[in-house]
Amino acid sequence: MRGWAGLLCALLALGAAPAWAKPPIWVAHGPEATVVLFGSVHILPDKLDWEPQALTDALKDADELWFETPIDAGGLLEGARLALAKGVLPDGETLSALLTPAQRERLKATAADLGLPMAQLDRLRPWLAELSLAQAAYAREGAFADQGVERQLAQSAPQAGRHAFETPAQQIALFAGAAAADQVASLMDTVRELREDPDAYRRLMRDWLSGDLKALDRDGVQPLRRASPALFKALLTDRNAAWVETLRKRLAGRGKVVVVVGVGHLIGPGGVPQLLRGAGVRVDGPKP
Repeated sequence: MRGWAGLLCALLALGAAPAWAKPPIWVAHGPEATVVLFGSVHILPDKLDWEPQALTDALKDADELWFETPIDAGGLLEGARLALAKGVLPDGETLSALLTPAQRERLKATAADLGLPMAQLDRLRPWLAELSLAQAAYAREGAFADQGVERQLAQSAPQAGRHAFETPAQQIALFAGAAAADQVASLMDTVRELREDPDAYRRLMRDWLSGDLKALDRDGVQPLRRASPALFKALLTDRNAAWVETLRKRLAGRGKVVVVVGVGHLIGPGGVPQLLRGAGVRVDGPKP
């Protein structure tokens, strides 16, 4: 999905990928520290062979493992609680009232295709309605959050300390705090994609598994930039810049760190690896 769903749920596989293909990895170097950067997909189908050997090896030796937000039970529960608290409209307000008649009809038809009651969606703010559509589309194809990269890696590297760039509250605030017009624009872009471009999921997964950065940028990142420049800035540009500052400080220390964040944060000229390079950090791995 693009927009909210694209960042929250990322990419879905609807078919097999070449057995030899694996997603890319970057390694940033400090004087006495290394940071391995891996771009994740938050929702995957079961039994997909995606993990590069380089990531497996890095996890064995890692002193720290970083995610976007905490992946433990408490963090996941807090994120879900906040999503409901911030994503449900006040009594007397409806999602339909935020849409044009044509938008309402397209949303209603899409919800029906996915087996979602429109009355249920109508109680949600646009960002949570979009997430609900995305989750239903993924579930229909056998992909769920508990198969995503982060959830699969949650118990990896038991020797490594756990860290997160953001709290659940900070991440939910990014979505809930966006202007209603930007939320609607992203929602309707996902509705359009579901109806007009059903092969987008297969295409994006192929991009990821083959490490095709240009295709990932074209298919998975630039659509959000076009649909809502404001959301693009809040969800990618600003967060990437903040994470880079955290990583620069960490690289000044010692030890081996593995960072697992959504793949959209690592590609293109505004991605974390390229921003680190621009700050004078040596980063091995693919370039835009």
